[in-house]
Amino acid sequence: MNANDYESIWQRQTLPDGAGVDLPALRRTFEAKRRKLARVLMVRDLVEASAGILVALFFAYRGWVMGPAGWPIALSVALLLGVAVFFLRERLRTRREKLGPDATLLAKLEGDLAELRHQRRLLLNVTTWYLTPCLASLVIFAATLGAFTLPTLARDWLFQLGYWTFVLFLYWRIRGLNHRVVRTQIEPRLAELEELRRDLLSQT
Repeated sequence: MNANDYESIWQRQTLPDGAGVDLPALRRTFEAKRRKLARVLMVRDLVEASAGILVALFFAYRGWVMGPAGWPIALSVALLLGVAVFFLRERLRTRREKLGPDATLLAKLEGDLAELRHQRRLLLNVTTWYLTPCLASLVIFAATLGAFTLPTLARDWLFQLGYWTFVLFLYWRIRGLNHRVVRTQIEPRLAELEELRRDLLSQT
């Protein structure tokens, strides 16, 4: 084997745990990033819950104006309120599990790891608890308003095709973005915090 062969083998070796991780930098920036994560989750939960409630109120108003014929819209309203309640429960859960300022670094670290794992599960399953209920709500609402009646399809089929194609594209785009956040942000951060946790435990 020549020098190039040895260099190739060395480059293919798996790096040991913690290789490339700047532990002092992780310690310095941990608290700031921890607060930033809490702010981001708070804004997300409140915005999503508020949006769900507002859209549900709009749907309910349209159903009320339609009278008895608009009763299926109640299902749309229930689905949207269910999503809104989910985000409000997330906010309450976060407040309930919030650590005090006197908590140890290890306790805060464990808390962040648990939260990141929870968020990873949510984002990977976003189609189940978020996208599908929202899409179903929209379909029921549109169908009740007559968007899927034969005269409408015959008259505006091109618009309908373009509209629902866009809706489905948005559905899969949001799903893809959530999965990308898991790959590019949550999982790398989990790896960093796991390494910091191992370092802390090795010192006890």
